[in-house]
Amino acid sequence: MNTVKKIFCRAFQEVMHALIPIFPYREPALLGGVEEIPEILKSQEKERVLLIAGKNVRANGLTARLEKSLEENGIKFTIYDGTVPNPTSDNVEEAVSLYKSNDCQAIIALGGGSAMDCAKVVGARVVCPNKPLNKMAGLIKICRKIPLLIAIPTTAGTGSETTVASVIVDSDTHHKYVINDFCLIPKYAVLDPEITVGLPKQLTATTGMDALTHAVEVYVGRSMTKESKAAAEEAVKLIFENLEKAYADGTDLEARRNMLHASYLAGTAFTKSYVGYVHAVAHTLGGKYGVAHGLANAVILPYILRAYGSSVTDSLGELAKVIGIVSVELSNADAKEAFIAHIENMNKRMGIPEKFDFIKTEDIPTLATLADKEANPLYPVPTLWDATELEAIYHLVSEE
Repeated sequence: MNTVKKIFCRAFQEVMHALIPIFPYREPALLGGVEEIPEILKSQEKERVLLIAGKNVRANGLTARLEKSLEENGIKFTIYDGTVPNPTSDNVEEAVSLYKSNDCQAIIALGGGSAMDCAKVVGARVVCPNKPLNKMAGLIKICRKIPLLIAIPTTAGTGSETTVASVIVDSDTHHKYVINDFCLIPKYAVLDPEITVGLPKQLTATTGMDALTHAVEVYVGRSMTKESKAAAEEAVKLIFENLEKAYADGTDLEARRNMLHASYLAGTAFTKSYVGYVHAVAHTLGGKYGVAHGLANAVILPYILRAYGSSVTDSLGELAKVIGIVSVELSNADAKEAFIAHIENMNKRMGIPEKFDFIKTEDIPTLATLADKEANPLYPVPTLWDATELEAIYHLVSEE
């Protein structure tokens, strides 16, 4: 990256960091189970709600407890279950149409990050009907209070139940719009481990690695606060201790509960302190090839951590020691390598591939340009790369 662009990026990031105490960050109120939702709705006089979920989530019976609870309490609901992994602008518009035609007053998102991302932007489109997605992309472009939003994660990974962010794929161009606004933070989040019990092993693995990526990118970034640092440390420790337990035994409620908590903590951390190039690259792969976001992050993470070189030696070395996977006497350089190796070994034990076989060489310059546009100047990464430098990452993760 040229010097002028570097100066601009770092200046922008310093300003954003200085504004953290001023921005209206908030955390959703936490509920322990779906049975608590009807009372919340009644207290706010919400009689008709739109429930957004994915087809597989509903087909696997994960919405059944919520549907029963709503029915028993006389709350009418309409279900949109067309959400796909990497939700699209078509998904959003279909759900908005249902919301309006059924006179809904609130939105419940039940599922992984896809359902929650879709629900957030449905809320935004309801209050900003004349603003297209490309005008919402970026920072604080909505600035309107969206309908009451309750998020129920079925995966422990995205942290979307507590973040300002939503990512939507344009159905026509396949470009991913990253939309960030404080109004998108759900009002309530339900951390119910029983809902995650039916999650397939591979989704457990990749969504868990998604949460790890959030926490690690916060920790190596240049915009940490005291609070986001503590949250990231606790999240990484919980993930290292519980993810493989949840992967091996999906009925382990303690591991599931700990992973939900880890995902939530990582979400609160990156909401304030942002992510980095792992996410920027992963978003382009999801938009172009449809690869699931958690899987993309899991594969990319160790490559980018190594590519950052000495700029993350002290941060990753410190993190490895704080969470107890290495001795405090070990050098930071060796501790960093142990930390990255630990991630690679977790991936291997959970059947996550080392590389991707679908990336086309001719697509890489365009993908790198899109990643550059997303990440710079917003993401406070430890080392700044432009599109040309980012191209090298795509080659690293590609089976060429």
